[in-house]
Amino acid sequence: MSTGQVVLVVAIALAMVFGAYRGVVDGRFRGTHRVRGAVEPVAPVETTWDVIASLASTQGDLGQRATLVQFSSAFCAPCRATRRILHDVAEQVPGVEHLEIDAEHHLALVRRVGITRTPTTLVLDGEGHERTRAAGAPTRQQVLAALSRL
Repeated sequence: MSTGQVVLVVAIALAMVFGAYRGVVDGRFRGTHRVRGAVEPVAPVETTWDVIASLASTQGDLGQRATLVQFSSAFCAPCRATRRILHDVAEQVPGVEHLEIDAEHHLALVRRVGITRTPTTLVLDGEGHERTRAAGAPTRQQVLAALSRL
């Protein structure tokens, strides 16, 4: 086998491994983590919703049960599918609201909340605290499962 063929086979194998990895982790909700040994603050902590409301001129309201906050961008194809799924879930489940934020127009918020790619979905509880997040396009079942854990 020539050197070019070996390089081609290795490149295809690496692409397949990367594709399998992305297929496993995309859209999966991961809980937020606590820092070990962290002391609970005495003063009230600014909620994720407070940060979103202050840095983005949101027209949405905080849902009574949960709020699905989607960060998307204009060039993102999976963002359209995520928008439909989250909108349908918000209509289907009482007390749940869906809010979409354009990441390109709210870079300060994206940096502050730690968004690294679009679409990213945050699940906020009724008090505005982030409970979990998913990078990538989640399925309807993944969203419903994340909401059921609240």
